[in-house]
Amino acid sequence: MNIENQGKVILAGAGPGDPDLISVKALKYLQTADVILTDRLVSPEMISKNARKEALILYVGKQCSKGIHTPQEDINQLMVEFAGQGHLVLRLKGGDASLFSNVLDELQVLKAHGIPYEIIPGISAAFGAAAYTAIPLTAREHARGVRFLTLFDLHSVAPSQWKDWAKTDDTLVFYMSGQRLQQLADYLTLNEVDENKGIAVVQQATTPSQKTSVFSFKDLKTKELPSFEYVPTILIVGHVVHLHQQYNWYKEQAITESYFDNHILNIQHAS
Repeated sequence: MNIENQGKVILAGAGPGDPDLISVKALKYLQTADVILTDRLVSPEMISKNARKEALILYVGKQCSKGIHTPQEDINQLMVEFAGQGHLVLRLKGGDASLFSNVLDELQVLKAHGIPYEIIPGISAAFGAAAYTAIPLTAREHARGVRFLTLFDLHSVAPSQWKDWAKTDDTLVFYMSGQRLQQLADYLTLNEVDENKGIAVVQQATTPSQKTSVFSFKDLKTKELPSFEYVPTILIVGHVVHLHQQYNWYKEQAITESYFDNHILNIQHAS
């Protein structure tokens, strides 16, 4: 690689959906980048309003549940290729850059090719969902702590783990687990979870299409959980969930569409 023409890669979190929830630092790079490699769960409005007209915008999103998948190897190659040409490359990720993302794969390839990089944090989907549903994740007298988890691979969850999750006073936040919602409720119930604990299903948090459903485990004896519809879906389990009813401030608009899917074409104009 010609050091004189060497570019740089910025690995940045874009926040959970609301285009205003991006850091000032990430926004500055969005406004100056030559190439933007964007994940699916990044606000299209954010990009269309702030990216340079000359910027090359490439959609490299993933959604395994719908068979939408850009191989990580392709993303790695694009970063190396464009940075090697001397470009400023913004690798824009939904939520936070370091939480439940493939940032390690990307760091390894950038390091191997000697490409300079920065990591810029973002507001994770869990924090966006907690704020826009008024569910404080570690509220005093309601939770001792918070755990960020995923049920992407149910087979790796040991029986003792289910018992621990059912009995803990920590708030549990599950990413990428919308399709496992019924199994989550069933396993926790089987392991004698406190029936007064709540479970919140928050779809497309912080966007105009946000949809929140809240239940207690006692409710689930007579009520059905909602079907999985949209990503991102965050599941929150714990006593803090019930604070939503008292303190909720965000008026949901009952929009039944994907905030992200319906706007993808708007960010592919340069690809």
